[in-house]
Amino acid sequence: MHSLLLTKPDGRHLTLYGREPIDAQLQAPSPFAEPLNASAHLRWHPLRGEWVTYAAYRQGRTFLPPPEYNPLAVTRDPAQPTEVPAGRWDVAVFDNRFPSLGQHEGASPPPHLIVPTAPAAGKCEVVVFTQDPQSSLAALPLDHIALLLQVWGERTERLGERAGIQYVLPFENRGAEVGVTLHHPHGQIYAYPVIPPVPARMQQVAAEHHAAHGKGPLQALVEGERGSGERMLYEGPHAVAFVPVCARYPYEVWITTIEPVPGFAQLGAEQRADLARALKTVLMKYDALWQRPFPYLMAWYQAPTDGQPHPEWQLHAQIYPPYRTRDRLKYLAGTEIAAGFFAMDALPEEKARELQQVEVRIE
Repeated sequence: MHSLLLTKPDGRHLTLYGREPIDAQLQAPSPFAEPLNASAHLRWHPLRGEWVTYAAYRQGRTFLPPPEYNPLAVTRDPAQPTEVPAGRWDVAVFDNRFPSLGQHEGASPPPHLIVPTAPAAGKCEVVVFTQDPQSSLAALPLDHIALLLQVWGERTERLGERAGIQYVLPFENRGAEVGVTLHHPHGQIYAYPVIPPVPARMQQVAAEHHAAHGKGPLQALVEGERGSGERMLYEGPHAVAFVPVCARYPYEVWITTIEPVPGFAQLGAEQRADLARALKTVLMKYDALWQRPFPYLMAWYQAPTDGQPHPEWQLHAQIYPPYRTRDRLKYLAGTEIAAGFFAMDALPEEKARELQQVEVRIE
Protein backbone atom coordinates (compact mmCIF):
# COMPACT_ATOMS: atom_id res chain seq x y z
CA MET A 1 0.00 0.00 0.00
CA HIS A 2 1.27 3.48 -0.96
CA SER A 3 -0.01 6.67 0.67
CA LEU A 4 0.38 10.44 0.50
CA LEU A 5 -0.74 12.85 3.24
CA LEU A 6 -1.83 16.33 2.09
CA THR A 7 -3.43 19.40 3.70
CA LYS A 8 -6.38 21.22 2.15
CA PRO A 9 -6.64 25.04 1.91
CA ASP A 10 -9.18 25.01 4.76
CA GLY A 11 -6.84 23.01 6.99
CA ARG A 12 -8.44 19.59 6.63
CA HIS A 13 -6.30 16.53 5.96
CA LEU A 14 -6.49 14.38 2.83
CA THR A 15 -4.71 11.03 2.50
CA LEU A 16 -4.46 9.30 -0.87
CA TYR A 17 -3.89 5.54 -1.03
CA GLY A 18 -2.92 3.42 -4.01
CA ARG A 19 -1.74 0.05 -5.19
CA GLU A 20 0.99 1.91 -7.10
CA PRO A 21 3.22 4.84 -6.06
CA ILE A 22 1.46 8.23 -5.85
CA ASP A 23 2.86 11.45 -7.31
CA ALA A 24 4.25 13.43 -4.37
CA GLN A 25 3.59 16.69 -6.27
CA LEU A 26 -0.19 16.37 -6.03
CA GLN A 27 -2.00 19.20 -4.26
CA ALA A 28 -5.09 18.87 -2.05
CA PRO A 29 -8.09 20.81 -3.39
CA SER A 30 -11.11 21.97 -1.41
CA PRO A 31 -14.45 23.58 -2.29
CA PHE A 32 -13.98 25.63 0.90
CA ALA A 33 -11.29 28.24 1.50
CA GLU A 34 -11.80 28.92 5.21
CA PRO A 35 -11.74 26.50 8.17
CA LEU A 36 -15.03 25.45 9.72
CA ASN A 37 -15.36 27.55 12.88
CA ALA A 38 -17.91 25.38 14.64
CA SER A 39 -17.87 22.37 16.93
CA ALA A 40 -20.12 19.48 17.83
CA HIS A 41 -20.98 18.64 21.42
CA LEU A 42 -22.53 15.78 23.36
CA ARG A 43 -25.55 15.77 25.67
CA TRP A 44 -26.42 12.99 28.07
CA HIS A 45 -29.76 11.16 27.69
CA PRO A 46 -30.65 10.34 31.31
CA LEU A 47 -33.39 7.82 30.49
CA ARG A 48 -31.39 5.79 27.97
CA GLY A 49 -28.04 6.22 29.66
CA GLU A 50 -26.22 7.27 26.48
CA TRP A 51 -24.75 10.27 24.73
CA VAL A 52 -26.37 12.19 21.85
CA THR A 53 -24.23 14.34 19.53
CA TYR A 54 -25.33 17.78 18.33
CA ALA A 55 -23.88 19.59 15.29
CA ALA A 56 -26.40 22.16 14.11
CA TYR A 57 -24.08 23.44 11.36
CA ARG A 58 -24.66 20.17 9.47
CA GLN A 59 -27.96 21.62 8.24
CA GLY A 60 -25.87 23.46 5.65
CA ARG A 61 -23.97 20.43 4.36
CA THR A 62 -23.98 19.37 0.71
CA PHE A 63 -27.40 17.96 -0.21
CA LEU A 64 -28.37 16.63 -3.64
CA PRO A 65 -25.97 18.82 -5.65
CA PRO A 66 -26.78 19.40 -9.34
CA PRO A 67 -25.79 16.52 -11.63
CA GLU A 68 -22.95 18.50 -13.18
CA TYR A 69 -21.27 18.96 -9.76
CA ASN A 70 -19.90 15.97 -7.89
CA PRO A 71 -17.81 17.04 -4.86
CA LEU A 72 -16.28 13.54 -4.64
CA ALA A 73 -15.13 13.46 -8.27
CA VAL A 74 -11.58 14.50 -9.12
CA THR A 75 -10.94 18.20 -9.70
CA ARG A 76 -10.91 19.00 -13.42
CA ASP A 77 -11.34 22.77 -13.25
CA PRO A 78 -9.22 24.62 -10.63
CA ALA A 79 -11.88 27.31 -10.57
CA GLN A 80 -14.38 24.73 -9.31
CA PRO A 81 -12.37 22.52 -6.95
CA THR A 82 -13.81 19.34 -5.51
CA GLU A 83 -12.54 17.33 -2.53
CA VAL A 84 -9.96 15.18 -4.36
CA PRO A 85 -7.24 15.84 -6.96
CA ALA A 86 -6.69 14.28 -10.35
CA GLY A 87 -3.84 11.80 -10.40
CA ARG A 88 -3.06 8.14 -9.87
CA TRP A 89 -4.65 6.95 -6.65
CA ASP A 90 -7.28 4.36 -5.69
CA VAL A 91 -8.79 5.41 -2.34
CA ALA A 92 -8.98 8.88 -0.79
CA VAL A 93 -9.72 9.73 2.85
CA PHE A 94 -10.37 13.29 4.02
CA ASP A 95 -11.79 15.08 7.05
CA ASN A 96 -15.53 15.62 6.75
CA ARG A 97 -16.28 19.30 6.27
CA PHE A 98 -19.48 18.91 8.32
CA PRO A 99 -18.59 16.40 11.05
CA SER A 100 -21.03 15.00 13.60
CA LEU A 101 -18.05 14.67 15.93
CA GLY A 102 -14.94 16.76 16.20
CA GLN A 103 -13.41 20.24 16.14
CA HIS A 104 -12.58 19.68 19.82
CA GLU A 105 -9.34 18.25 21.12
CA GLY A 106 -9.27 16.48 24.44
CA ALA A 107 -10.06 13.37 26.38
CA SER A 108 -13.26 11.37 26.68
CA PRO A 109 -16.44 12.98 28.05
CA PRO A 110 -16.56 13.30 31.84
CA PRO A 111 -18.95 11.19 33.94
CA HIS A 112 -22.53 12.09 33.05
CA LEU A 113 -23.65 12.56 36.63
CA ILE A 114 -21.18 15.45 36.98
CA VAL A 115 -21.45 17.19 33.61
CA PRO A 116 -24.56 16.65 31.39
CA THR A 117 -22.86 18.09 28.30
CA ALA A 118 -19.37 17.48 26.89
CA PRO A 119 -17.21 18.26 23.85
CA ALA A 120 -17.69 15.78 21.00
CA ALA A 121 -13.95 15.16 20.79
CA GLY A 122 -14.13 12.64 17.98
CA LYS A 123 -13.35 12.57 14.28
CA CYS A 124 -15.37 12.03 11.09
CA GLU A 125 -13.74 11.08 7.80
CA VAL A 126 -15.05 10.52 4.28
CA VAL A 127 -13.64 7.56 2.35
CA VAL A 128 -13.85 7.79 -1.47
CA PHE A 129 -13.68 4.20 -2.71
CA THR A 130 -12.74 4.96 -6.31
CA GLN A 131 -12.29 7.79 -8.80
CA ASP A 132 -15.07 6.37 -11.00
CA PRO A 133 -18.41 8.00 -10.07
CA GLN A 134 -20.36 5.34 -11.98
CA SER A 135 -18.77 2.40 -10.19
CA SER A 136 -19.68 0.71 -6.90
CA LEU A 137 -17.93 -1.20 -4.16
CA ALA A 138 -19.22 -4.43 -5.70
CA ALA A 139 -17.72 -3.55 -9.08
CA LEU A 140 -14.18 -2.91 -7.83
CA PRO A 141 -11.42 -5.48 -8.49
CA LEU A 142 -10.54 -7.77 -5.61
CA ASP A 143 -7.15 -6.17 -5.00
CA HIS A 144 -8.82 -2.74 -4.87
CA ILE A 145 -11.27 -3.98 -2.23
CA ALA A 146 -8.39 -5.58 -0.33
CA LEU A 147 -6.65 -2.19 -0.42
CA LEU A 148 -9.77 -0.58 1.06
CA LEU A 149 -9.74 -3.12 3.91
CA GLN A 150 -6.10 -2.22 4.50
CA VAL A 151 -6.96 1.49 4.45
CA TRP A 152 -9.67 0.92 7.07
CA GLY A 153 -7.03 -0.76 9.21
CA GLU A 154 -4.54 2.07 8.76
CA ARG A 155 -7.17 4.70 9.56
CA THR A 156 -8.27 2.73 12.64
CA GLU A 157 -4.71 2.73 13.93
CA ARG A 158 -4.20 6.44 13.21
CA LEU A 159 -7.50 7.52 14.74
CA GLY A 160 -7.13 5.14 17.67
CA GLU A 161 -3.83 6.82 18.57
CA ARG A 162 -5.62 10.14 19.16
CA ALA A 163 -6.21 11.11 22.79
CA GLY A 164 -9.62 10.01 24.01
CA ILE A 165 -10.72 7.98 20.97
CA GLN A 166 -12.42 4.84 22.22
CA TYR A 167 -14.02 3.35 19.12
CA VAL A 168 -13.57 3.52 15.31
CA LEU A 169 -16.48 2.53 13.04
CA PRO A 170 -16.18 2.37 9.22
CA PHE A 171 -19.52 2.22 7.40
CA GLU A 172 -21.16 2.72 4.02
CA ASN A 173 -24.64 3.98 3.22
CA ARG A 174 -25.69 3.10 -0.32
CA GLY A 175 -28.86 4.22 -2.08
CA ALA A 176 -31.47 6.95 -1.75
CA GLU A 177 -33.60 4.53 0.28
CA VAL A 178 -31.17 4.91 3.20
CA GLY A 179 -30.79 8.67 2.76
CA VAL A 180 -27.73 8.92 0.52
CA THR A 181 -27.48 12.26 -1.29
CA LEU A 182 -24.07 11.76 -2.95
CA HIS A 183 -24.02 8.65 -5.11
CA HIS A 184 -20.30 8.57 -5.87
CA PRO A 185 -19.03 5.33 -4.21
CA HIS A 186 -17.93 6.33 -0.73
CA GLY A 187 -18.24 5.57 2.93
CA GLN A 188 -17.41 7.20 6.23
CA ILE A 189 -15.37 6.53 9.35
CA TYR A 190 -16.50 7.78 12.75
CA ALA A 191 -14.03 7.86 15.65
CA TYR A 192 -15.91 8.20 18.94
CA PRO A 193 -14.81 9.56 22.33
CA VAL A 194 -16.84 6.76 23.96
CA ILE A 195 -17.76 3.22 22.96
CA PRO A 196 -21.21 3.73 21.37
CA PRO A 197 -24.23 1.82 22.71
CA VAL A 198 -24.39 -0.91 20.03
CA PRO A 199 -20.74 -2.03 20.13
CA ALA A 200 -20.73 -1.49 23.90
CA ARG A 201 -23.56 -4.00 24.26
CA MET A 202 -21.78 -6.36 21.85
CA GLN A 203 -18.65 -6.09 23.96
CA GLN A 204 -20.53 -6.91 27.16
CA VAL A 205 -22.16 -9.99 25.62
CA ALA A 206 -18.93 -11.12 23.97
CA ALA A 207 -16.90 -10.72 27.16
CA GLU A 208 -19.41 -12.80 29.12
CA HIS A 209 -19.45 -15.51 26.44
CA HIS A 210 -15.65 -15.58 26.16
CA ALA A 211 -15.29 -15.86 29.93
CA ALA A 212 -17.73 -18.79 30.04
CA HIS A 213 -16.68 -20.67 26.88
CA GLY A 214 -13.16 -19.51 25.96
CA LYS A 215 -14.36 -18.07 22.65
CA GLY A 216 -16.50 -15.19 21.45
CA PRO A 217 -20.15 -15.64 20.47
CA LEU A 218 -19.48 -14.83 16.80
CA GLN A 219 -16.79 -17.50 16.59
CA ALA A 220 -19.29 -20.02 17.98
CA LEU A 221 -21.96 -18.81 15.55
CA VAL A 222 -19.59 -19.14 12.58
CA GLU A 223 -18.78 -22.72 13.59
CA GLY A 224 -22.50 -23.52 13.63
CA GLU A 225 -23.20 -21.82 10.30
CA ARG A 226 -20.31 -23.63 8.63
CA GLY A 227 -21.59 -26.90 10.02
CA SER A 228 -25.12 -26.53 8.70
CA GLY A 229 -24.48 -24.48 5.55
CA GLU A 230 -28.18 -23.60 5.49
CA ARG A 231 -27.66 -19.86 5.46
CA MET A 232 -24.12 -19.71 4.06
CA LEU A 233 -23.50 -17.43 1.04
CA TYR A 234 -19.72 -17.67 0.86
CA GLU A 235 -17.17 -19.94 2.51
CA GLY A 236 -13.53 -19.56 1.64
CA PRO A 237 -10.31 -20.63 3.30
CA HIS A 238 -10.27 -17.60 5.62
CA ALA A 239 -13.64 -15.83 5.46
CA VAL A 240 -17.37 -16.50 5.43
CA ALA A 241 -20.57 -14.64 4.64
CA PHE A 242 -24.01 -15.76 5.74
CA VAL A 243 -27.52 -14.65 6.59
CA PRO A 244 -27.49 -14.87 10.40
CA VAL A 245 -30.05 -17.07 12.11
CA CYS A 246 -30.98 -14.00 14.16
CA ALA A 247 -31.36 -11.60 11.19
CA ARG A 248 -33.46 -8.53 11.98
CA TYR A 249 -33.68 -7.41 8.33
CA PRO A 250 -34.89 -9.81 5.59
CA TYR A 251 -31.69 -9.65 3.50
CA GLU A 252 -29.25 -9.01 6.35
CA VAL A 253 -25.80 -10.55 5.86
CA TRP A 254 -22.77 -10.86 8.13
CA ILE A 255 -19.21 -11.15 6.83
CA THR A 256 -16.26 -12.18 8.98
CA THR A 257 -13.06 -14.18 9.20
CA ILE A 258 -13.03 -17.84 10.23
CA GLU A 259 -10.19 -17.35 12.69
CA PRO A 260 -11.08 -14.36 14.86
CA VAL A 261 -9.10 -11.14 14.58
CA PRO A 262 -10.01 -8.08 16.67
CA GLY A 263 -9.82 -5.51 13.87
CA PHE A 264 -8.75 -4.56 10.35
CA ALA A 265 -5.20 -3.77 11.41
CA GLN A 266 -4.67 -7.37 12.58
CA LEU A 267 -5.70 -9.02 9.31
CA GLY A 268 -3.07 -11.10 7.54
CA ALA A 269 -2.67 -10.71 3.77
CA GLU A 270 -4.46 -13.99 3.01
CA GLN A 271 -7.31 -13.19 5.40
CA ARG A 272 -7.71 -9.74 3.86
CA ALA A 273 -7.79 -11.16 0.33
CA ASP A 274 -10.43 -13.73 1.22
CA LEU A 275 -12.47 -11.19 3.18
CA ALA A 276 -12.45 -9.00 0.06
CA ARG A 277 -13.75 -11.93 -1.99
CA ALA A 278 -16.49 -12.62 0.56
CA LEU A 279 -17.55 -8.96 0.53
CA LYS A 280 -17.55 -8.73 -3.26
CA THR A 281 -19.56 -11.97 -3.53
CA VAL A 282 -22.29 -10.67 -1.23
CA LEU A 283 -22.54 -7.26 -2.88
CA MET A 284 -22.64 -8.82 -6.36
CA LYS A 285 -25.43 -11.15 -5.21
CA TYR A 286 -27.36 -8.17 -3.90
CA ASP A 287 -27.14 -6.30 -7.22
CA ALA A 288 -27.99 -9.41 -9.24
CA LEU A 289 -30.96 -10.38 -7.08
CA TRP A 290 -33.34 -7.95 -8.80
CA GLN A 291 -30.95 -6.79 -11.56
CA ARG A 292 -30.60 -3.29 -10.12
CA PRO A 293 -28.39 -1.46 -7.61
CA PHE A 294 -29.17 -2.79 -4.14
CA PRO A 295 -29.28 -0.24 -1.28
CA TYR A 296 -27.91 -1.06 2.14
CA LEU A 297 -26.21 0.19 5.26
CA MET A 298 -22.98 -1.69 5.97
CA ALA A 299 -21.23 -1.34 9.34
CA TRP A 300 -17.90 -2.91 10.27
CA TYR A 301 -17.49 -3.73 13.95
CA GLN A 302 -14.09 -4.19 15.52
CA ALA A 303 -12.46 -4.04 18.95
CA PRO A 304 -12.40 -0.73 20.86
CA THR A 305 -9.30 1.44 20.69
CA ASP A 306 -9.18 1.90 24.46
CA GLY A 307 -5.75 0.36 24.90
CA GLN A 308 -7.12 -2.79 26.52
CA PRO A 309 -6.83 -6.37 25.17
CA HIS A 310 -10.08 -7.66 23.70
CA PRO A 311 -9.86 -11.40 23.02
CA GLU A 312 -13.65 -11.51 22.92
CA TRP A 313 -13.89 -9.32 19.79
CA GLN A 314 -14.11 -10.51 16.20
CA LEU A 315 -13.99 -8.16 13.22
CA HIS A 316 -17.13 -8.45 11.11
CA ALA A 317 -19.55 -6.57 8.89
CA GLN A 318 -23.29 -6.41 9.37
CA ILE A 319 -25.20 -5.33 6.26
CA TYR A 320 -28.76 -4.04 6.61
CA PRO A 321 -30.68 -3.70 3.31
CA PRO A 322 -33.94 -1.69 3.60
CA TYR A 323 -36.01 -3.85 1.21
CA ARG A 324 -38.12 -6.77 2.45
CA THR A 325 -39.35 -7.67 -1.06
CA ARG A 326 -38.56 -6.42 -4.55
CA ASP A 327 -40.89 -3.42 -4.18
CA ARG A 328 -41.51 -3.08 -0.45
CA LEU A 329 -39.32 -1.39 2.12
CA LYS A 330 -38.97 -2.51 5.72
CA TYR A 331 -39.81 0.45 7.92
CA LEU A 332 -38.93 0.44 11.58
CA ALA A 333 -42.25 0.69 13.38
CA GLY A 334 -43.45 0.97 16.98
CA THR A 335 -41.99 -2.25 18.33
CA GLU A 336 -38.57 -1.58 16.77
CA ILE A 337 -38.21 2.12 17.55
CA ALA A 338 -40.15 2.38 20.80
CA ALA A 339 -39.25 -0.97 22.33
CA GLY A 340 -36.06 -1.94 20.49
CA PHE A 341 -37.74 -5.30 19.81
CA PHE A 342 -37.36 -6.24 16.15
CA ALA A 343 -40.14 -8.08 14.35
CA MET A 344 -39.41 -10.12 11.21
CA ASP A 345 -42.06 -11.23 8.71
CA ALA A 346 -39.62 -13.44 6.76
CA LEU A 347 -37.47 -16.33 7.88
CA PRO A 348 -33.71 -15.91 7.47
CA GLU A 349 -33.54 -19.34 5.84
CA GLU A 350 -35.95 -18.26 3.10
CA LYS A 351 -33.99 -15.13 2.27
CA ALA A 352 -30.72 -17.03 2.42
CA ARG A 353 -32.04 -19.45 -0.22
CA GLU A 354 -32.94 -16.52 -2.48
CA LEU A 355 -29.41 -15.17 -2.26
CA GLN A 356 -27.83 -18.62 -2.57
CA GLN A 357 -29.62 -19.10 -5.89
CA VAL A 358 -28.09 -15.91 -7.30
CA GLU A 359 -24.97 -16.97 -9.19
CA VAL A 360 -22.07 -14.56 -9.49
CA ARG A 361 -18.69 -14.98 -11.08
CA ILE A 362 -15.56 -13.30 -9.79
CA GLU A 363 -12.56 -13.31 -12.09
